[in-house]
Amino acid sequence: MKTKKIAAILLGFLLLTACSKDDPAPAPVVVVPPVVIPDVLTTTNVKTYMVDPNATAETVALFYNLKKLAKTKFAIGQQDAFNSFYNNGSSAQSDIKKTTGYDPAILGSDFMFITDKSNNGQANNWFYQQEVIITNNAKEAYNKGIINIFCWHLREPNKEESFYTSEMTDAVKTSAFKSILPGGANNAWYKTKLDKVASVVSNLKGSNDELIPIIFRPFHEFDGSWFWWGANYCTPEEYKAAYQFTVDYLKNTKGVHNILYAFSPDNSYSTSTNYLSRYPGDAYVDVLGMDNYGDFNNQGQTGSDRANAKLKMIADLATTKVKIAALTETGYQVTATVPPITGWFSSYLYNALTANNIEISFVMFWNNTTSGYWVPTPSESNVQDFKTFATKSKSALVNTLPKMYTLPN
Repeated sequence: MKTKKIAAILLGFLLLTACSKDDPAPAPVVVVPPVVIPDVLTTTNVKTYMVDPNATAETVALFYNLKKLAKTKFAIGQQDAFNSFYNNGSSAQSDIKKTTGYDPAILGSDFMFITDKSNNGQANNWFYQQEVIITNNAKEAYNKGIINIFCWHLREPNKEESFYTSEMTDAVKTSAFKSILPGGANNAWYKTKLDKVASVVSNLKGSNDELIPIIFRPFHEFDGSWFWWGANYCTPEEYKAAYQFTVDYLKNTKGVHNILYAFSPDNSYSTSTNYLSRYPGDAYVDVLGMDNYGDFNNQGQTGSDRANAKLKMIADLATTKVKIAALTETGYQVTATVPPITGWFSSYLYNALTANNIEISFVMFWNNTTSGYWVPTPSESNVQDFKTFATKSKSALVNTLPKMYTLPN
């Protein structure tokens, strides 16, 4: 005992004398608490943070409720959920409902066929028939409490044959986007397409004749170059100008007030500086999104963590800007030659959407087809993985979605 005391005294003396002017004692460790940004959004100031100060009551409620939803849950959706099915040409139920018993909380649609040059508005016209199907599905979704989101695979303005640059000449690729800008040769053409979008959205109405809100994400995945609005074919300023023109034309010229506008690049951005390099401004964006397939494509936990870091960047921006954050497209397609990945939904995707306390409002899978699926049907080997994902505490199908179209009291 005594020996131990002497050793302790000597040790203390050595520690004290070891610190000199040449080797000062280390500074004490100061623990800095994380900065907590207060939630400033209220039912009375919500329009302050929205693109459209004249938005309809239901659209205002959708913005508010989506923003608040992210604190506890994320809504799960699928593109064309009501009319695209795996191994089945038609169905009375979405594939998500077949698997879980409930419809998705988000229905994805596309203006592509609606604005196609071949849509002549006649009952026997295939493109017009697609318009009717799409708009009827949007109305059905709204009546069920589901959220509607539209993308737009707009065909290039010269021949209107494709939206993929791989199918265009170099001359078309380099001139198409610039031509739709104000003053461009195809600006009038672009306005006729926007006229059609405005007409359709202005005629989406519920049972009480109220306008149905939609989320619209124009010029998506713009950081890639597979679309004619991609980064190789326009400058950041040109992209911003086209996005701003689109919003201003629909909102101010056409008087459409039931749209939330989404900014949704692909997954190339990992820093806020890069993410905002083509950002048209807070006055033009309601939803900060990202499409991300690549990080989940056989990347395992590494890819999941990478996706989470990007979503955290977006979620942090959304907190600062008081916007909605979302994973606007994702998935891993299973086909006859591509098997499912164990735990893809319940482990990798769920981790990406929830780790690091991020607040993401929704996630959307791409559409199932007869030859492959992004969401499994009941007979598939990974069906339990999806069911586990869909019933986790932060997941929401339509059955656990709160009322999205009315503000809380």
